[in-house]
Amino acid sequence: MRKAVLLVLGLITSLSSVAQQSFSIQEAVNYGITHHTDVKNALVKRQDTEMEIKEIKATGLPKINGSFQYTYNAIVPTQLIDAQNFDPTAPEGEVVKFKFGVPWSGQTGIGVNQLIYDATWLVGLRAADTYRRLADQEISQSKQTIAENVIKAYYSVLVAEERAEILKLNISRIDSLERNTAEMFKQGFVEKIDLDRLSVQKNNLKTELTKVENLTSLSYQLLKFQMGYNVMEPIVLKDNLKEQENKAIMQVAYTEVNPEERIEYQLLKTNRDLIELNVERYQKSALPNVYFSGSLGAGHSNTTFNPFQRWFGSSALTIGLNIPIYDSGLRKIQVERQRLNLIQIDNTAEMLKNTFALQNDQATISLTNGLENLEVQKRNMALAEEIVRVSKIKYEEGVGSNIEVVNAENDLRQSQTNYFAALYDVLVAKVDLDKAHGKLISE
Repeated sequence: MRKAVLLVLGLITSLSSVAQQSFSIQEAVNYGITHHTDVKNALVKRQDTEMEIKEIKATGLPKINGSFQYTYNAIVPTQLIDAQNFDPTAPEGEVVKFKFGVPWSGQTGIGVNQLIYDATWLVGLRAADTYRRLADQEISQSKQTIAENVIKAYYSVLVAEERAEILKLNISRIDSLERNTAEMFKQGFVEKIDLDRLSVQKNNLKTELTKVENLTSLSYQLLKFQMGYNVMEPIVLKDNLKEQENKAIMQVAYTEVNPEERIEYQLLKTNRDLIELNVERYQKSALPNVYFSGSLGAGHSNTTFNPFQRWFGSSALTIGLNIPIYDSGLRKIQVERQRLNLIQIDNTAEMLKNTFALQNDQATISLTNGLENLEVQKRNMALAEEIVRVSKIKYEEGVGSNIEVVNAENDLRQSQTNYFAALYDVLVAKVDLDKAHGKLISE
């Protein structure tokens, strides 16, 4: 019986461990960039890009078409011919009626067409690698966005959980003080109003704890959503706030931004390459293109329905040359429009460089100021805790008031709120700084 119970407990433990997956920040990011819908769609678009490249290639490959038709001419067309063509003695103006054709006719054949030279098609082939690079960069951009959202959501959960733990400690401390005050009230050393103040304080803390617990639950849902994780399944977080705070402190030194490391700049450059290829394509559309076509077939004519007789073969081989001569200035307009797009791209590139530098400055200053504020809030919290400790001792020894204790507890709670707000600001500033340098994920 004992073995059976142990077996059941082991099975329950095993199922519980399977149901709850644990994630560090990096593991959460890796899960998100694998399972989020935006990344999946970017990967599908990458596959579509390969199909588009194959489509471009296919336009220059041989095309073979077959045909067959069989026709019944219900009324054979009649033509008039000058009778003198057959009889020079025929009167002037006399005509002879002829029926050209027979009631039954057919046509069948097979033809092949092959592009031999087309400069615009060759440009399209050269653009294949650029299209692939663009699709890969769009995947990378999706991953960067997911990483940023996941990390910030992860930090939000850590901060909310830590706040909840601190509030529980505050409630526990008020409970202890309330019990001591109740004993003092029974002995007549304090008034009932002192006990009521502590009850109000405890109720306020419980209400705040409920709000924070609800916020924690919502933060977990947001994190799972950003990860592309099933929101109905529980998860456990491995990392803690202290480690993340230490990492943020280590990243204060200012460094210049390299635009080449930002995915937005890389995408812009790739789009510029595509526009340049488009310019070349329009320019080379002025060159002749050469093609080959060949056909092999047979025609059928018969006065009666018999599709198995009187088929006569035919065949043709053609080398063709299309020479653009005049296009009403369309090509020039198309090229000029692409050059205007290049100017816009270059202007945007300069703006992006300035934007990256500004983002770097903002994130660095925010992180520096945030760390200074965090240090101040740490000291404030430590002082508030000391004030609470001293005010409790004074109250219990009869040299302090209950109001002094309640005010000290309120000040402590406010200092704790300020501390967690400052800590979250520091963590977010660290994420923004990593984003400014294009280092949210390493690929």
